[in-house]
Amino acid sequence: MPFSKYKGFSLRNKVFGGFLVICFLSITGSSILSYFILKNNATEQSRTDLQKKAESLMSALDYAVSHTQVRTNDLPEILSNDIYEIADINNQDIIIYDLTGDYVISNKDINLIPVKKLSIDVINKVLKSDKRVDFQNYDKKTEANITSSYMILKNNMLEPIAIVYFPFYHNDTSYVSVFNKYLNYIFIVNLFVIAFGIWLSWIISNNLTRAVSKFSDLINRITLFEDDPQPIRYYQNDELNQLVKAYNKMILQIKEQKERLSFKDKEEAWREMAKQVAHEVKNPLTPMKLTIQNFERKFDPNDPKILQKVKHLSKTMVDQIDLVATVANAFSQFAQLPEKHNEVFNLNKEIRNIINIFSDEKIYFHANKENIMIEMDKIYLSRIITNLVSNARQASDDERENTINVDIEQRQKRIIITVEDRGVGIPEENHTRIFEPNFTSKSGGMGLGLTMVRKMVEDYKGDISVNSEVGKGTIFTISLPNNLTSIKN
Repeated sequence: MPFSKYKGFSLRNKVFGGFLVICFLSITGSSILSYFILKNNATEQSRTDLQKKAESLMSALDYAVSHTQVRTNDLPEILSNDIYEIADINNQDIIIYDLTGDYVISNKDINLIPVKKLSIDVINKVLKSDKRVDFQNYDKKTEANITSSYMILKNNMLEPIAIVYFPFYHNDTSYVSVFNKYLNYIFIVNLFVIAFGIWLSWIISNNLTRAVSKFSDLINRITLFEDDPQPIRYYQNDELNQLVKAYNKMILQIKEQKERLSFKDKEEAWREMAKQVAHEVKNPLTPMKLTIQNFERKFDPNDPKILQKVKHLSKTMVDQIDLVATVANAFSQFAQLPEKHNEVFNLNKEIRNIINIFSDEKIYFHANKENIMIEMDKIYLSRIITNLVSNARQASDDERENTINVDIEQRQKRIIITVEDRGVGIPEENHTRIFEPNFTSKSGGMGLGLTMVRKMVEDYKGDISVNSEVGKGTIFTISLPNNLTSIKN
C-alpha cells in the first residue's frame, strides 16, 4: 500500500516537518545568539570606555598635583585652571570632594552640582578600596545609564588628599538599534533559507517515500507470479541501493532458472520457487515496515536522543537489507537456505533485539538464566523467531487481547525456546500438517514459513513441536542442543 494511504502522519510528512523545524530553530537560535552577542559587546564597550576615561582623568589630575607636596586645602588654588582644561580634553565633568565628603572644586558651577556632600556610605566604600568604586543608576532626563565613579586622589607622597567623582553617561541599549538593523538584513536571507528548506525537504521526503513504495509494489508482484518481473533502476549509493541489488539479483536468478526448466516440470518448479522467493523477501520487509511505522509514531525532533534513535533505525534497516541480500545469494538452487555462519553469542540479548522490532505488540520475554550462550547463525535465529512471532501476531482473536510470550530455558544440555500466544488457536486435525510445505490456514499465505523454520531447527539437530487449542491459543516449542561447537558451516 502506498504511504499516502496510511492514516496519520506518514514518513514523508515527518521528514518534511523535521526539515522545517530544524530550519526555524536555526533561524531563531541565530537571532537570539546575535542579540546576546550585541548586548554583551555593548556592555563590554561601555566598561572599556569607562576604564579608559577614568585612567585618563586620574593621570591628568595626578600630574597636576605631583609638582609639590599638595594638601587638600591647596587643591582649589592648584587646580583652579587645570581642572577646566582636563574636563574639556576628556569631555567629562569632574567634581572633587575632601576626605570627609565636602565639596572642594569642580569644572561646573557650584549651583549646578546636585550633591554638595557625599554620604557616609560612599565615603567608607571609597576609602576602604584602593580602586575605582562605581555606582549604577538611571537618568530619566537623558534616558541613559549613569555610572557614578569615585576614586582617591593622592599627592606626590602617595597620601590620600581628595575623592574624585565623575559621572559617566552611556546608553547600553544601543545594541537594540544595531540588532534591528541586523534583523532587517537577515530577514530577507531567512526567507530564502526557509523557501529553500521547504523545497529541499519536500523533494527529499517525496523521493524517499516514492522509492520505498516502488520497491514494495514490485516485490509484492512476485507473489502474483509475474511472468516477466522487471529490475529496479536505482542509481543512488545509499542503503536502499543494497535492497535494489538484492532484488535485481533475485530477478536474474529467477529468469535463469526459468529458462532451464521445461514444460510441466519447469512450470511447477518455477511456481514453488516464486513462492519461496516471495516468502523470504517478505520476512525482512515486515520488521522494516514495523520499524518505520514505529519511528514515525514516536518521532520527536526535540528529543535529545534523536540522533541515537536515527542511528538505531538505520542499523535496523541495514540489518534487514543485509538479510535480503543474504537470502538472494542462496537462491542459486531451489529452496536453498543461506549458508550458515555460526558464531557464539548471548541468546537472551539477540532474541530481545529481534522482538523489539515488533514494539507495537504486547510481547513479553522471559529467561531462566541471565546469560544463555549459544553457537548458531544469527540470521537463522532471526528468521525462526520472526516467523513464529509473526504467526502469533496474525493469530489474534478479535474478542480478546492477544499477548505473546517468548521464553527461553537452559536445561542441562538443551535450550528450550517457546513462543506462546492467546490467539484463535489451531484445530487439532491440522497439528500434524502445520509444518508441511504449502499448507496454510491463511488466505494470503504461501505455507512455507513453518516448513523453513522446521528445516532450520533440524539443521541444528533440534526439533520443533506445536500445542494448540482452538479459542485459547498456541505454543510452539523448539528444543536445541546447547553444545553446538561440533556443528560447522
